[in-house]
Amino acid sequence: MDNFSESVLRLAAKIPKGKVATYRQIAVALGKPNAFRAVGNALNKNPNLIKIPCHRIVKSNGEVGNYASGAKRKIALLEKEGIGIKNGKIASLERYLRDL
Repeated sequence: MDNFSESVLRLAAKIPKGKVATYRQIAVALGKPNAFRAVGNALNKNPNLIKIPCHRIVKSNGEVGNYASGAKRKIALLEKEGIGIKNGKIASLERYLRDL
């Protein structure tokens, strides 16, 4: 795994239950503000979905986005952590955003 992917996964691992971050936030935190798609690609290769909760990374517009185990599973995991979702989007995204 390359350094960028490892950095993405380290940041994702720091997001606590009940909080989310966006693909763009992670890209910006890594000094590559336009690399949000690369962030998604790195998360898609996550070797440990339990230790590194990449389901907590969402799109900047509040849409939940993709997930290796499927979007329905991602929504279920987020809802289980108390995050409100309506029509595939985080309800009140600002409420759940984690500063990176």
